[in-house]
Amino acid sequence: MKEELFISGRDIPFIDPVLHIWHWQIPLYLFVGGLAAGLIFFASYFYLTGKEDKYPIAVKIAPIIAPIVIVLGLIALLLDLRHPAYFWQLYTTIRLDSPMSWGAWTLGAVMPLSVLWPLIYIYELKNYFEGMICKMPYKILNWLTNLIEKNWILKWAFALIIKNKKPIAIANLVLSVILGVYTGILLSAFNARPLWNTSILGPLFLVSGLSTGAATIMWMAKDHYEKLTFSKIDLLLIGIEIFFIIHMFMGFLSSTEVQQEAAALFLGGEFTAVFWGVFFIGGLVFPATLEVMELFGYKIPISIPALFILLGGALLRFIMVDAGQITRYLY
Repeated sequence: MKEELFISGRDIPFIDPVLHIWHWQIPLYLFVGGLAAGLIFFASYFYLTGKEDKYPIAVKIAPIIAPIVIVLGLIALLLDLRHPAYFWQLYTTIRLDSPMSWGAWTLGAVMPLSVLWPLIYIYELKNYFEGMICKMPYKILNWLTNLIEKNWILKWAFALIIKNKKPIAIANLVLSVILGVYTGILLSAFNARPLWNTSILGPLFLVSGLSTGAATIMWMAKDHYEKLTFSKIDLLLIGIEIFFIIHMFMGFLSSTEVQQEAAALFLGGEFTAVFWGVFFIGGLVFPATLEVMELFGYKIPISIPALFILLGGALLRFIMVDAGQITRYLY
């Protein structure tokens, strides 16, 4: 018997034959980006449709979380960079063919607007946090309101922001959709990774981000009608998310051999249990079932489905990033 030893010349550490360069920072960044997009979208949409008093938490209160989680995501992204001191170079050039360039400039536009929006409702925010056990948010907001009232420049700037509330809302609405889709396009642009190379990933991550935003709002809402409304919205979004997931795998199974092998990771492979058992059942089906029970009059603590939806949204990003780095084209 003749033995032959085959040695591949493709040996690039952490890149080829298996990608191992993205760890927890990137899926966390994608998750908080989607969450921020969802919160900003609902705040802008319901303001522009004249329902800010009907859904006060969605429009006035919950958006304060958006800039906080965006900063958290940027810190995670900074920790992932090989040379963090040069992050500013992303903002010295525009490359229309680079998803990372699109993402950097989108975040650069979203960040200041996501800060301006909660400032418009700073007095409502102060009243919301006044009775909380943790007094720190109230103290910070109280200090800011006093500062605005005592400084004529800040008072003028505050009035200017309120005067331009509608243009800010329109810009936020557009940018939130771009941000939500970008979190998926960032992965799908990697054509060399079969699991990521699908056009469904952008819409899937957008809908998932909207779902986590809706879950956060219904968790924070004090009014039963607002909770019920966002529970219905979230049910619709979960249904759309399940539709995208099923059709994503249908596309893989009817595509090339490498994409069939990528799908096999979830259909009997090493990610089967965590994807279908933990994410799909625990993060989609289970909270959707609880929300349906709530609609039929059963008393379900809204924090339970909201928590599972948030965990499911985070888990989706972690699974897709980890599994995508394993998949590759055969050479």
